[in-house]
Amino acid sequence: MYYIQKTMEIAASHCLALSYPSKCTSLHGHNWRITVYCRAATLNADGMVCDFSHIKQEILGQLDHKNLNDVLPFNPTAENIARWIVDSIPQCYRADVQESENNIATYIDE
Repeated sequence: MYYIQKTMEIAASHCLALSYPSKCTSLHGHNWRITVYCRAATLNADGMVCDFSHIKQEILGQLDHKNLNDVLPFNPTAENIARWIVDSIPQCYRADVQESENNIATYIDE
């Protein structure tokens, strides 16, 4: 099995729809750190699991410098974003979404 990981940073804003009072229901931004993990039993015709630039384009192209509420069809929590990443990239089995220094959400397709 071949494994790759790609880490990137995006700047994006969001506000959360929550069932309790929170300052996070107001529009605010983060410098997000996202790590995408991909795997494949065999390499593609180019000798890759997938192209790092395609991963970057998929994530940064859709999320960087955006209001995530405007571009994602769900409540943009770090957990939901991690799941969306895994679902968006065929070879991806895990995504880590860090929205601040000590807050990281992980989704693993098991």
